[in-house]
Amino acid sequence: MFKQLAAALAVLLAVGVVAAQEVTYRTHIAPLWQSRCVACHGALAPERADFLLDEKGYAAKSLGPRMDSYERFIAFVAWPDTGALMRRLDDGTSRHAGGKPGNMYVYLGTTDQERADNLKLIKAWVGDGAWNLNRWAKRGDVPMISKEQLDMIQIRY
Repeated sequence: MFKQLAAALAVLLAVGVVAAQEVTYRTHIAPLWQSRCVACHGALAPERADFLLDEKGYAAKSLGPRMDSYERFIAFVAWPDTGALMRRLDDGTSRHAGGKPGNMYVYLGTTDQERADNLKLIKAWVGDGAWNLNRWAKRGDVPMISKEQLDMIQIRY
């Protein structure tokens, strides 16, 4: 009985240590990005400005904007494309999502559980309370991001 209790306590402590670990781009997000997203957003993808000039043409080639470095990646979280990453990866449960998952949510995994786990990891990296679909400037029903919301973004390297 004592051995079982000790084993259970050891597992709980190990889970607590992992849960308390800081989520970083290098350790958690970059490997996920390499495994799930680099085919369309890697070194062969256009820079953001070039992508915006011909979105349909690049989409037809299964290429999105280049996001293969921390600097390029965070442009779609904080600025200039504030919330773009969140809008595309959201599972549809966020405010302003209208119950519809983002167009890239499906690529977060091959199963519902894998997608949910990967989204949870990305949300933890963005920061507690920072996951929102707001834009830098209001567009339609999507409001502009507030300073308070920007301050919640963590995106640790």
